[in-house]
Order: sequence, then structure tokens, then C-alpha cells
Amino acid sequence: MRKREAGLAFNMLLPTALIVILIVLGPLLANFWISVKPVELGDLRPPSTVVTERLRGDAEAIGDVVELEYRIRNSSPSQAVEEAGFTDTIPAGLTVTELDERCRLTGRELSCNLGDLEGGFRERFRLTAEVGQGFLDAPEDVRATDPATFGNGINILTSFDFTLENFERVFSASEFWSVLRVTIYYTVFSTAGALVVGLFAAQLMNVAFKGRGILRGLLLFPYVAPVIAVAFTWIILLDPFSGTINAMLVEMGLIGAPINFFGTRDVDVTIFGLTFQFPVALSTVIAFEAWRYFPLSFLFILAAMQSVSSEMYEAAEIDGATPLQQFWYLSLPQLVGILSVLFLLRFIWTFNKFDDIFLLTGGAAGTRTLTVQVYEQGFALSNLGAGAAVAVVVFFVLLVFALIFFRFSPKEGGA
Repeated sequence: MRKREAGLAFNMLLPTALIVILIVLGPLLANFWISVKPVELGDLRPPSTVVTERLRGDAEAIGDVVELEYRIRNSSPSQAVEEAGFTDTIPAGLTVTELDERCRLTGRELSCNLGDLEGGFRERFRLTAEVGQGFLDAPEDVRATDPATFGNGINILTSFDFTLENFERVFSASEFWSVLRVTIYYTVFSTAGALVVGLFAAQLMNVAFKGRGILRGLLLFPYVAPVIAVAFTWIILLDPFSGTINAMLVEMGLIGAPINFFGTRDVDVTIFGLTFQFPVALSTVIAFEAWRYFPLSFLFILAAMQSVSSEMYEAAEIDGATPLQQFWYLSLPQLVGILSVLFLLRFIWTFNKFDDIFLLTGGAAGTRTLTVQVYEQGFALSNLGAGAAVAVVVFFVLLVFALIFFRFSPKEGGA
């Protein structure tokens, strides 16, 4: 009976499991497939022959000479079309007097074999015709219908021709390693900032006081507000010409001139006689990231804090433990598990974050990350293969991080 029930449960869950696997693995496998293809936006469809037709000359009397002009092109800028050509019907009343050597005319049916068309191929040729009474009686607009085309074009997306050219281009690019360093710097400090601020907020909200529920709701605002609204709010507040923050800092005498927080790459800072370059724009984006996503950490940490027995804190207080000692020796060990999970999730999400940086800086001023590079390669430069290759690199970086994290992360309760 137990085996039959287990088999029935498995069969009932199997469709759901297959749907989840397709949803997760489908786009992932497609990205891997595109990454080993020299695919551009123009290659999403298989190459084909495109022919347009127009009539040149005045057809006002019998015997007038006109020209049928055919404009031919290959729809793909890089892939060839083999054995290409087209067929067309000559309008009634027109008598072709001069025919291109690649074309054949049977009655009014025209057939042209153009051979192989290389990528980006363009050509136009004309057929000379004489106007007859039938065309004057019922003139036809040749542009109303396009000729029927034929040809064999290989779809690069579905072919089995693979190349590592995209990965060679990614790793050989001079800016790749600097972009990777910026991505790791941005991810680590944004994740740590969100956890620290969330931990601080949870510690405050774990104490009972009047109006605590309202304040808890307000703390969720950065996370639930639309990203485009809060991003432009930060841009306006930090604007070097009319921003409130710059005006306040100048009036308080903390800075001598307004700072372009989202447009300044690095400034020299001297502390204790040591001079180093401080990344202004990147640090501002990190501050925005920590501010926007600390509410998620705050909710999870607060829930974990409230599950801790208050008797331990009472006993520690009787023994003379200070609030800092209670936090360090009682609260923090109980939060190790949830902090580890939050760090893993926030690291992965932040590493893949695109919209925040794109809205704030567009990847300029030293804030270009791998996800921004995916967008630039895939859409700004129309190189989908290179963009997919960068996405594959992102996947393997996160996979390595997750494996290392699971191997060395602290376990709750000494497990």
C-alpha cells in the first residue's frame, strides 16, 4: 500500500516537476546554445531572398518603352542564400524586349535563377518592355505584389556549427577583467551593506515601543516602491546643479563645490597620510543598493530574532551581560543560519542586477558590471552570441561561488 501511494504521488507530481524543469532549464540551455553561435540580431531568422519590383518610365502610348526594375538583396548581413531566385508575372500588355541572361520567360511567367547570394548581397537589374494596348486599357501597379522568391538559407541558430569565438572575444577584451572586478566589488559591498543595515533595523524593531507597527511598514518602502521611481528620486536628490544633498553639503561647509555623485569615477582621498582612489559613482550605486534591499534582510532577521527565547536574554542580563555582549554571544549565533542564506541569495541577486545600475548611471563612470556588458553586447552592439557568452560566464562565476559557499559556510546549531 505504501509503495502504491508513493507511486501515485510521484505520478501526480510528475507534470508539475516537468513544467518547472522546462521553465528553469529551457532558457538556460538556450543561452548556452546561443553562446557558441556567432549570432547577431540580423541572424534570428534564416537568410532569405528579398525582391521588390517597380516600373520605370512613362506608359502613355502604344510603343512606349518602360523598364521593370527588380531590387534583390540577401536579408542576412553574414549568411549566404544558396540557389536563390524569384518568379514573377509580367503585367498584361507589356512585351519584354530585353531579358537578363539569368532569367527565362515563358508566356508572361518570368523565372530568374540568381545563384548563391553572399551575406549582405544587393543588386538591381532591369528588363526592357514595350507598352501595348492591353496595358493602357488596364494598367497594373507592379508594386502591389512582390515576386515569389526561393532559395536555401541555413538558420545559424538551429545549425550544428559551433564556435568558441564569442568566449575568445569576451576573455581577450581589455575591459573584461576590470568589469569583473567592479562586479565583484559592487556585489560584495552591496550585499554586506544590505545585511548590516537590515540587521541594525531588525535589532531596533525587536524592541517594543509605541508606533512600532507603523515604523515597520515604513521600513519596507524602499523594497516595495517601483525601482524607476526611487532611482530617479536619488538622481534628483544627488544632482550636482539642483540636488538637495549637494546644496545641504555646500551650505554646511562640508564640501567646497557640488559633487557629481553618479558621474565622477574616482577621487583621491588621503587618510592618515595614505592616499587612495575612492570610487564615487560606484560607491553611490552601492549605497543605493544597500538602501533599496535592506528591508528584505530586515524581515527575515526580525522573524529569526523573535523566535529566540527571551529567557536567555533575561538570564544574561541577570549575570551582568551588556546589550552588546547579549547581541554578540546570544543573538548573533542564533542568526548565523539566516544570515548565511540571506548572503547567498543577495549575492546571487545583486550579481545579476541590471536595472539599478542602468537607471542610475547606464554603466558609466566605472559602474559597468557583467550584466550591463550582456546588454551592451547583445542589444547595443547587436551581438547576441557575445552577450550570451558573458551570461554563461556569469552563470559559472555564481555556480563556483555557491559551491564554495555551501562548502565553507557556517552551519546553524553546529551542524
